[in-house]
This record gives sequence, structure tokens and C-alpha cells, in this order.
Amino acid sequence: MAAVVASLSLCYSARPKLHLRSFSRPKFFAMAAMSEDPIREWILTEGKASQITKITSVGGGCINLATHYHTDSASFFVKTNRSIGPEMFEGEALGLEAMYETRSIRVPKPHKVGALPTGGSYIIMEFIEFGSRGSQAELGRKLAEMHKAGLSSKGFGFEVDNTIGSTPQINTWSSDWIEFYGEKRLGYQLKLLRDQYGDSAIYQKGYTLIQNMASLFENVVIEPCLLHGDLWSGNIAYDKNSEPVILDPACYYGHNEAEFGMSWCAGFGESFYDAYFKVMPKEEGFEKRRDLYLLYHYLNHYNLFGSGYRSSAMSIIDGYLRMLKV
Repeated sequence: MAAVVASLSLCYSARPKLHLRSFSRPKFFAMAAMSEDPIREWILTEGKASQITKITSVGGGCINLATHYHTDSASFFVKTNRSIGPEMFEGEALGLEAMYETRSIRVPKPHKVGALPTGGSYIIMEFIEFGSRGSQAELGRKLAEMHKAGLSSKGFGFEVDNTIGSTPQINTWSSDWIEFYGEKRLGYQLKLLRDQYGDSAIYQKGYTLIQNMASLFENVVIEPCLLHGDLWSGNIAYDKNSEPVILDPACYYGHNEAEFGMSWCAGFGESFYDAYFKVMPKEEGFEKRRDLYLLYHYLNHYNLFGSGYRSSAMSIIDGYLRMLKV
């Protein structure tokens, strides 16, 4: 089976405008004179192709359109968005580059982010031909190797804010994981729910959990590992050699256990976890913290898709409040 590098992912509803932290280092994006077709121009210059032989539309989700550019020298995968500026794709590109630099698990190498002349933005990246489904054990092992290799001296966070689906994800650096996860992950989602849906009940209970969750991390050494951040089945593929590939990240440096927050949509089996924990040993209390990391994504799905996810989020919060006796 041949496919393209982008996942045909869950249809994240687009928000009208993203308010993201300014980029301190626009590595992939630089303002320049606007070409009528900046994608074609890059491919035929910096992309070192002399001819584009075929352009194939490969769909995409609710947010982005995806296109495969065939050339006489290489193939490129391009995503475009007609309503959002380059900030979202710059965050994606920096995440892909950080994962690529660990030399652990395969990711598409990002090449270029830019603005479209008619509004919106694009990202050009390596095209990867997909093949048959490979080993979950290999996925687990290579993911653990990425976590082990991708460590940050700056603490928890990322060099830019990015998005989880279309929800802004705040990545301001912090030296304290419990504070970071409480404020920048759970707290941010709870505030959105209060403001968007007027859900003061889940907001109040959620904040009670945040204020009391430190005991779940007793005797745990937490290192800031590079996380994909949105690892579900739609963002996992295998190349033509059946090697695992991970796509469409929402990267930041965090507790490695947070990577399993979308496991309810990922289908990770026993072989995946066994292989992962051989490289990154399981910490004391892992099972007690597992739902805490699911909670972030249930809250985000509630924000994106509505109250159908409220009961799952509230059930997790209530369960922890009972466990912690608060």
C-alpha cells in the first residue's frame, strides 16, 4: 500500500484565529518577496528539482489540504491552510525537526514553511511512501528511544507554542512538571471550557484536582523528554520497509508518561508497552497517573467537539478526587 506522509486524521474543528506565542527563532519561515506560487518556486530551487512531473491531491482533514508533488529528483508532501498564518505550521516544523534530530524513530523531515499570496500558509516536507502495518513492539522501542534521546536542558515546554488539534497549546518553559501540567495543560483546557461552554462545575472540580495532584508524583524522577504530543492511530504509520513513522506532532518536552494520553485512540497492545518499558523503565505509580494524562485529551476533545466527551472527563476527575479524598 502506498500512501502519503500526512495522516488522514480526526477532523479537528478549526477555530477562527489562533493566538500563539511569537516565535523566537523562525527557523523554517522567513519573510521574503511573495511569489505567485511559493511552493513551486521552492521545489524548483532549494528543492533541487528541475521539473514537477505530477501533482496529486491526497485530501486532508478539516483544517488542512494535502498534496503530493512528484518531481524528476524527489517527492515532496505539502500541506496548505487557507485561513491560518504560518505560525501553526512553524510549530509543526520545529516539532518534526526536533524528533528527526533524535535519529530514533522515523518522521518526515520538514523543509519549508511560508505564507500563501492569497492568504493562509503552507508546509513542505519529505514524502514517505507507506507500506504494510509493522510491529507494535518496534514502535514502542523506537518511541522510547526518542524519549531517551530527546532531553531538554531548559525544562518543560517548547521553544514555541503550537496546537493540539486546533486548540492552542501553551509551551512556556517551566522547571516544575506538576506546575506546567497543571497550568499549561489541564488548567488551560478547563478555562476554555468555562469560557466556551460556561461549565463551571468541571472547571471547579478540575482545579481542585490540580491543586491536590502532587501526591501522585511522589518518588518519581521526571525528566523533560521530547514528546510527540498527539500520538493516536491516525498519526502513526509504517513505511514500505514496515518501519514505524509518526506524523502531525504537537511536540513539547514533558513527562514521558504523558505520551500515552491518546492511548484510548491508539490501540497500543501489550507488545508495545513491553518493548517501551525495556528502554524506559516503568516508574512507581504509573497506573495511578495514567488517567491523569488521558484527561488532558478528553478535555481537549470536549473543547473541540462538544459535550459528548464531558462525561469521560468528569469521570476521571471524580475518580481522582475520591482517590485523593478531597
